[in-house]
Amino acid sequence: MSSVSTKEPYLLSTIDLQAAGANCKVLLGDLNGDGRMELLLVQPDNRQDVRYIPHQVQCLTAYDLEGHLLWQTGKPDPGAGRHGSDYPAQIADIDGDGRLEVLCVMDDRLHILNGQDGSVRSTHELPDPHAHDCIIVANLTGGTFAGDLILKDRYHRLWALDREFKLLWTHEGNPGHFPWVYDLDGDGRDEVMAGYDLLDHDGKLLWSCHDLDDHADCIWVGDVNGDGEPELVIGGSVTVMYDRHGKELWRYEGSVESQHIALGRFRTDLPGLQIAGLDRLVREDDGKGLVGKDALFLLDSEGKELWKEDRKTPGWLTIIEPLRGWTEDAPDYILAYRRGGGVFPTLYDGSMNPVVQFPSEGYAVHADLWGSGTEQIIIYSNDMASIYSSKQVKLSECVTDSPLPQPKRLSSSTLYPGGEIK
Repeated sequence: MSSVSTKEPYLLSTIDLQAAGANCKVLLGDLNGDGRMELLLVQPDNRQDVRYIPHQVQCLTAYDLEGHLLWQTGKPDPGAGRHGSDYPAQIADIDGDGRLEVLCVMDDRLHILNGQDGSVRSTHELPDPHAHDCIIVANLTGGTFAGDLILKDRYHRLWALDREFKLLWTHEGNPGHFPWVYDLDGDGRDEVMAGYDLLDHDGKLLWSCHDLDDHADCIWVGDVNGDGEPELVIGGSVTVMYDRHGKELWRYEGSVESQHIALGRFRTDLPGLQIAGLDRLVREDDGKGLVGKDALFLLDSEGKELWKEDRKTPGWLTIIEPLRGWTEDAPDYILAYRRGGGVFPTLYDGSMNPVVQFPSEGYAVHADLWGSGTEQIIIYSNDMASIYSSKQVKLSECVTDSPLPQPKRLSSSTLYPGGEIK
C-alpha cells in the first residue's frame, strides 16, 4: 500500500453521557424535528450479556448535538449489560406522519414512544417471550412507508407484525443476526433476507443459499456487478453473492470468519461496487487461550481479493461500515472501529491507506447530522461522545424548521451492520 498522510478531523462538540448510564448504544434521528439529528442513548437491562435469554431496554436518554439532555425514559442501571448482541430499539417513522417514533422492548412489552419527548404512545404484547433479539422495520403490507415490524429471537425464529401490531406470519430457520428487508421484485412490498433464506412479504420461502455453515453475520444489497439489478452479498462462514433469483454468482473463501462486510465504491478505478470485509483470523472466546486478531480485506465486484491487511497488532472485535460523503468529492471510505491493539477508529480508502484517524477510542455512528450533504462521525464511550466533521461548523447555527427524514440505515441500526447501496 502507498503512503498517504492522514488528515485531522474537526472536533465540533463533546457530550457528557454519564446521565444515560453505562454500556449504551447510540441511535441517531431528528427526534424533535428541528433539522438536526439527536443522539438517543439506549441502555440494556442487566441480562444483556446472557445472549440466549430475552434482553430488553433499561433506559432511553436523548441529547441534542450540543449536549443538552432532552428527555429520559426509564432509569439507568449501574449493572447494565454489555454489547454482546443487538439492543431491541430503533428510531423510525412507522405511521408516516413525518415525526419519528422510538421503538423498544421494555418491561416485557413492545413500546412505541414519541420521539419528541419520550412519552409512551402505546405498548403491545410480544408475540413470544423471546421475540426481542432485535427490531426490524419493514414494508410487508404495501403503502408509501415502512410501518410493519419484524421481531426475532437470537438464532431461530421471526415474527412479522402489521401496522396494528397484529401477527402476520412466523418463520423458523437460521435467520442470522439481522435480516435485511428490500423490495427485490418491485411489487411495493419488502422481501426479507432472513439469514440464508429469502422470504416473500407474506413469509413464503422463495429460495435458500446452499453449502453455508454457521449463520449470516451481515447482509448487503446493491447492484454490485453493474447489470442493473440488485445482488445480495452475505457474510458468514464465507462471503457469497447471489442474484435476486437465488443463483450463486461467486463466493470468497479466503477468510476464516467473514464477520463484517461493507459494500461501496471504494475504488473509482474499478467497475461496479467493491466489498470490504473483516476476517476474524483468531478468536479469543474459543477456550484456546489465544490472542485474538482480525484483518480487513477488499474484494472486487467479481469476488476476487484485491488486498488483505497484514495486521501486526492484536485485536479481534473490529466493526466496519462504508462511509459515503465524508467530503463532497470523496469516494466511499471504510470506517473501522473497535479495533483494539491501540488502533483508534480510522477511515481507510480503497487501497487500505488510512485517510482520517480519530483521536478517541470507542464505538462509532455516522450520518449527515444537519442536512449538509456530507456525513459526520460520532465516537462514543461510556462517558462521552465526540462529534467530528471534515469542516468546521457551528452547531448552534444548524437548527432549521425542516425535520430531517430518517434514512433506512438509521432505522435499521444493528451491531452487525448490513445495508443497501442504490
